Parts: sequence; C-alpha cells; structure tokens
Amino acid sequence: MATPDFQWLRMRITEERERREREALILERLPIATSDLLENLTSCIAAYNEAFGADLVDMRHDPPHYYISVRDFECGQWLDRAQIEIFADPAVPGFQIDRAGAQLVIEVNVLTGDKVIYRDRERDEYLTMEELTRRILDRSFFPKLGE
Repeated sequence: MATPDFQWLRMRITEERERREREALILERLPIATSDLLENLTSCIAAYNEAFGADLVDMRHDPPHYYISVRDFECGQWLDRAQIEIFADPAVPGFQIDRAGAQLVIEVNVLTGDKVIYRDRERDEYLTMEELTRRILDRSFFPKLGE
C-alpha cells in the first residue's frame, strides 16, 4: 500500500516530531531546573533566617515533594505561619506549588542555547529566577506587607 503524499500530513508529522524532541529536552532539563530552583530558595531562606533569626524558615525534602515551613516564636512556643509545598511535575512539565491553598503552576521551557525559562501558567507570564522565587516565598515571608 502506497503512503499518501499529502502536504498537510508531512507538515504535521514534522511538527509532531519537533514537539516530541522539545518535550524530551525539557524533561531532560527538569531535574537541573529543579536543582537550580532549590538552590535559589535555599539562599533566600538563609538570608531570611540571617535577618530575622535562625530556624524561622526551613526546607525539607520528602521525595518527591519539598516543603518550606515558616514559623514565628509567640507566647513561648513555635507556631507555623505558612507552609509551601513544591513538586517537580513531569506532566506539566515544571512545578506544582501550593502556598496555603493558593496553587501556582510553573512551566519549564528551554530556549536556544539550553537556557531555561519559567512560565506562570495562570498569568501567562515568563519569569526570571528572581520573579519565580518571589512568587513562591513573598506572601509567606512577609504576610503583612502588600505586594
């Protein structure tokens, strides 16, 4: 049986092949993007703890999730003020972030030159690492300050 020689079919096959290659590249880069994000979040946590006191914020890993806890010392005891959950999700591909019930879905994309860029799916905005860490931490670190 001869294969039909339809232009639309050739174009769609090419598009699908490119989409699959791009998706494979993004999935390959997701662990690197996760590591980069965690490294930057760790630096932010260290800076916050240095400014306001050790052990106010910590991050723990319970595979495949990462949890950031923000605490205050009030009335002689530690009280949890905020909890952030981060999950690297290959289905996105990117990150699922839960900030006290406020969901944030961040897609990971790869630009030419293997540069990783982040996209807030809900707002349809591309983010730098600085903007991404702010979206994740700002409300939990500084709940009494406006955005």
